[in-house]
Amino acid sequence: MPELEIRNLHVQAEDKQILKGVDLTVAPGEIHALMGPNGSGKSTLANAIMGHPNLTVTDGQILFGGEDITEADTDERARMGLFMAFQYPVAIPGVTVTKYLRMVMNAHREARGEDAISLKEFRKTVEAAMELVSVPREFSSRYLNEGFSGGEKKRMEILQLALQKPGLAILDETDSGLDIDALNVVAHGVNHVADGTMGVLIITHYQRILHIVTPTRVSIMFDGRIAMEGGPELVTRLESEGYAQIREEVAASA
Repeated sequence: MPELEIRNLHVQAEDKQILKGVDLTVAPGEIHALMGPNGSGKSTLANAIMGHPNLTVTDGQILFGGEDITEADTDERARMGLFMAFQYPVAIPGVTVTKYLRMVMNAHREARGEDAISLKEFRKTVEAAMELVSVPREFSSRYLNEGFSGGEKKRMEILQLALQKPGLAILDETDSGLDIDALNVVAHGVNHVADGTMGVLIITHYQRILHIVTPTRVSIMFDGRIAMEGGPELVTRLESEGYAQIREEVAASA
């Protein structure tokens, strides 16, 4: 059974139809790359999966672990084990990294019927995760993402991923705006955390991160629909041919 299953999903924002019948699955342990040019609907799909309140599902279903979550609230989806790393993580002035991370960890433990994490266990767990994704320990006392560089914000997203260990992670253009060093840290962090057990939907329109995080499957989206699916060889095709050539191929076969 797929961890995530999208069936004929139609989504609109205000009066504009953006997704026009998306079918997509992500199996447990699978790294599924979703690619496409800007404006194709990739980020809208990610936000729809997480239940963004500004989006309206007009048709279709979203299933997670076999359960229909199309109408579920965002926090309910997160507690069930869905995680999303944002393209533009926001700053939260006044809330330290430590306070935020402990609050999130305890919310997930509560959802599983577990006691709140002890301070000793929390420190040990966070320090190990920080080392994994190269986040300096002194960040613990800083306000979340306030004054952070783009690379530091993305590392914080992967730090949260490492701590939460969700059933499925959606990485929405986590590679955008990163220099090669930050990209390597983020990508290797994803590989370590995913570890062949976590489902990952990695959304990007670049190919460089997919040379480090090797996808099991690749889907290409045009104009709110999945136009083509295949294996990692699609990444190589995109590098050599670009989206225009593949778009023409899809149009010719329609």
